[in-house]
Amino acid sequence: MKEFIQLMAALLGSLGFAALFNIRGKKLIFATIGGFLSWATYLAAACINANPYFCGFISTVLTTLYAEVMARMVKTPVTVFLVSATIPLIPGAALYRAMNCLMRRNYAGFSKEGTYTLLFAASMSAGITFTTVVFRMIWRQLYSSRSIHIR
Repeated sequence: MKEFIQLMAALLGSLGFAALFNIRGKKLIFATIGGFLSWATYLAAACINANPYFCGFISTVLTTLYAEVMARMVKTPVTVFLVSATIPLIPGAALYRAMNCLMRRNYAGFSKEGTYTLLFAASMSAGITFTTVVFRMIWRQLYSSRSIHIR
């Protein structure tokens, strides 16, 4: 039941964020599904490995792959799907706790929460970068292997 609530929150969070940025029609639906899938992937990875950085990396790899494929299918920039889909993964609570510790002059807590936030964000960045580079290399190779001769 807890996971179901989390997945619905991810879905609604992505929907709200996509609507806020004027994504409309089927793009809105696909962006919302991306947020749901990103959190579902995170939860599935957490069942396999409890390391949150690993879970964040795997989840962003699959989310970026989804965004790249959907962008080509719908003929829309990748960021339309990628930004909305990664919203549930953003470590906002950890950032809040880090800033709260800083304001209370709890420097040990700030260090712990701040380090977690930065490492999680770095794992997300690595997942997005890795997938984008590999996907575009493969896509370029497949696209250039077509023998299209225009006369």
